[in-house]
Amino acid sequence: MSTPFVARADQVARLTEALDRARAGAPALVLLGADAGVGKTRLVREVAARAEAGGARVALGHCVDLGEIGLPYLPFAEALGALHALDPDAVGAVVAARPALGRLAGTGAGGASGDGVADRLQLFEGVAEALAACATPAHPLLLVLEDLHWADASSRDLLRFLVSRLTNQHLLVVATYRTDDLHRRHPWRSVAAELARHPRTEHLPLEPFTEDELRLFTAAVAGAPLPDPLLRRVRERAEGNAYFTEELLEAGADGDELPWSLGDVLRTRVEQLEAAPLRLVQLASAAGRRVDEPLLRAAARADDDPVLREPGAVDRALREAVAQHVLVVEDGRIAFRHALLAEAVYTDLLPGELSGVHRAYLRALDADPQLGTAAQRAAHAVRAPDLPVALRASWDAAVQAHRVLAPTEELRHFEVVLRLWEAVPEEAARLPERHVGVLLRAAGAASRAGAADRAVQLARSALDDPGTPPDEVPVVRTALARHLLGVDDVPAALAEATRAVAELPDTPTPARAWALATYARAAVNAGREDEAEQLAARAVEVARAVDDAAAESDALATLAVAERLDHAHSTGLLTEALERAVAAADRATELRIRYNLASAHYDVGDLEAAAAASAEGVARARALGMTWAPHGMELHALDATVRFARGDLAPPAATPAGGGDVPGLAAALVGAAQLWAAVARGDDGTVAWAAALEPWWDRDALVALLAGGNAVDALTWQGRPAEARALLDRVDAHMRSVWPEMYTGGIRMMALALAAVADEAATLRLTGGDVTALLADADARLERAERTAQGRRPRSGGIGPEGRAWLARVRAEHARAHGRADPDAWAVAVEEFGYGHVYEQARSRWRWAEALLAAGDRAGASEQASVALAEAERMGAVPLASAVRDLVRRGRLDVDGVRAPTTDVLTAREAEVLALVAQGLSNRQIGERLFISGKTVSVHVSNLLAKLGASGRAEAVAVAHRRGLLTAVP
Repeated sequence: MSTPFVARADQVARLTEALDRARAGAPALVLLGADAGVGKTRLVREVAARAEAGGARVALGHCVDLGEIGLPYLPFAEALGALHALDPDAVGAVVAARPALGRLAGTGAGGASGDGVADRLQLFEGVAEALAACATPAHPLLLVLEDLHWADASSRDLLRFLVSRLTNQHLLVVATYRTDDLHRRHPWRSVAAELARHPRTEHLPLEPFTEDELRLFTAAVAGAPLPDPLLRRVRERAEGNAYFTEELLEAGADGDELPWSLGDVLRTRVEQLEAAPLRLVQLASAAGRRVDEPLLRAAARADDDPVLREPGAVDRALREAVAQHVLVVEDGRIAFRHALLAEAVYTDLLPGELSGVHRAYLRALDADPQLGTAAQRAAHAVRAPDLPVALRASWDAAVQAHRVLAPTEELRHFEVVLRLWEAVPEEAARLPERHVGVLLRAAGAASRAGAADRAVQLARSALDDPGTPPDEVPVVRTALARHLLGVDDVPAALAEATRAVAELPDTPTPARAWALATYARAAVNAGREDEAEQLAARAVEVARAVDDAAAESDALATLAVAERLDHAHSTGLLTEALERAVAAADRATELRIRYNLASAHYDVGDLEAAAAASAEGVARARALGMTWAPHGMELHALDATVRFARGDLAPPAATPAGGGDVPGLAAALVGAAQLWAAVARGDDGTVAWAAALEPWWDRDALVALLAGGNAVDALTWQGRPAEARALLDRVDAHMRSVWPEMYTGGIRMMALALAAVADEAATLRLTGGDVTALLADADARLERAERTAQGRRPRSGGIGPEGRAWLARVRAEHARAHGRADPDAWAVAVEEFGYGHVYEQARSRWRWAEALLAAGDRAGASEQASVALAEAERMGAVPLASAVRDLVRRGRLDVDGVRAPTTDVLTAREAEVLALVAQGLSNRQIGERLFISGKTVSVHVSNLLAKLGASGRAEAVAVAHRRGLLTAVP
């Protein structure tokens, strides 16, 4: 860089300190976000230079904006290539152990894999191990990843994985991005928020220059301090932005007027160039901010404009562009001084000039494919435009993306192929797949990327394609049925699978094995377990006959679900199916089996095994690039549910809702599951959050059950029981319209409804209201829950531990609604939730303590309240802890850590009585609230009237209010 580095002392110090900690074995990620031009690149280059001078190793990777044409893992591939050049032995050893890494490290290895599909987990782990291998205490590694606002989806996933593996490596990762480019749904926004919550992550803000910093900077640029009037003008125009300031000064700070806009500044700089360097700069802009010098030279030779073809013309043009501060040499590549300058040059090109620069690159890549990737070739071909080349290059790029398990990029490339298909039929005919085959491959990529709706659309298009041979129609129907199951459209999936089986000959073939397996899966989802069991068994036979391990694993998984009566047998089948799926590299079936395994453990109350299985499944989904694919998102939701049940109420690393990287249905489902802990924590806005998910009820009934049920719980905690009951009835009506009328989750829903009924009835009793209607409502809900529990089909084995626990709470809440203190009922609820549901067991202990107190067992009440409070505080369950403390204070229970409120005039009990007097309660009603007799209340009222010098209850309240004595009462 031509300008001396000044200011930014705090940021340099923080990055240097982070590197020192990494040297000592405390790795970290530093997120460096700022507006364009503020000085991110200049800062990291300065720190990198200082780090290298201190013995550290430095590797840089950059992202490129190629629009919809993705380059999977680009910044990591660049960084690993640099590391391989620095330490070939260390990187080579990791590649030998993790062959998939060879595709990124530039070793030439990793070209083949056992099943033709690179294992993304192996690749991710290989990257983490290679970085660790190249970092030592003597030579820590500084990995700089620039411009992550342009990062592809696979690079974002890899960065997430890398941060999750930071333990004791001598590694510092610095990730830069432009904050001014981050619109509300930008995919990097949610990733940055997730990473920022990781304990190994630091956020380093980089603000525009302060006035003092700007004075130093402008003096360095101009070679002498600026006069104050000019400094003020520069500051007003550039607003402290380093790049803007430099460009303004170099464009004419000594003139009468400064340029009015940055565009004027950038044009001023570029317009100073002669024809040859200007053309070279235009060519460079078509590649983004940086371009490999050999590729740029080849493009110059292939350009229609002859200005760069003379001997030595490129060298002279390059020197001139560098001298004019337009281009620089950066890490052995040609780069613009700033990305904004590259964007300004590119956007200033006329349509004919745009086509020309992209055609030059295309010719260069056609002449020497080693100069770039298929994705780069496709990007230039689309923009040239050269449609035949764009179609073939996009196909090649999709195949490459599939090999490294980058489904989002794979889908984008396939969709380019499909868009161009009819425009260039001759080239399309040369592809190894017919149109229907491309549609199905694109549908598969969409499903793996979590775009389930798009997968269904593409599969339907394949079924409707007139070019589909009749004998392939059943295969397409089977594929469509599987994608329909991914969006929970069970009736349509069942219809397509039924037709697929009917259209296939009754002979053992892979197509028939898959059709039967899919039919069985749809049947089990429709609640037709007997039929599903028979179909799945036939599918297993056919799959084994034709040696199709993937179809066999899928059918075995369905068979295990259909035979859920015997947990050991079911999990045994699932384990066998998982082995088959892994061996067959059937990733979608593997995730389905992992979800079913975790769900099976959860259903029998083995939460420890469920937690291990769901966590492993989530990690596997991420590693396979299928985080939000069907059963990937379900694993995330189940994992959140299991963690909540085990008492882990920690906020998630990021809330999926609204995240640009997260498909809508996945965001809704996982967000609904995250409401469990949010409501238990007492977070603000949970009711509104749940309401925002209502548009997804029709897409997945589980969203309605989770979001709606948790919103009911939140409303009850907030003292809004009538609203809670109304919402619950609406959710329940929706559930019964799409699920069996006696769905098991309805038992929990009735428990939540009865809790609201009991609260509402208690309030009415205190004010002398009529509770007749509420008691009838409570009786009806109890009867509904009992019928649901009894109505389970025999093959299901009845309700499991969770269902029994919620049924116990239903009965206890019913007694509370009728105004009965029933300690035995709550004791049963506590025991039933003892299978491992920590939060609900603590909540039931609170109600048990309340019932014991009402029954006169103060010692027992104190014991249960003490345990409940300790658990609530450990979990961070704020509403529950507050409720227990309130019970302890009202009941004067002996619980450590809870002090009764007091004032300087009234005793604690008198203050409590006064607070209830202020609510308009009678002595009898106050006694019921405080678990004392009405006569005792009368004594307390007389005492407080005397102390306050009041003649009556209303005057006592007014006096206490004026003197601030009510504010200390809970």
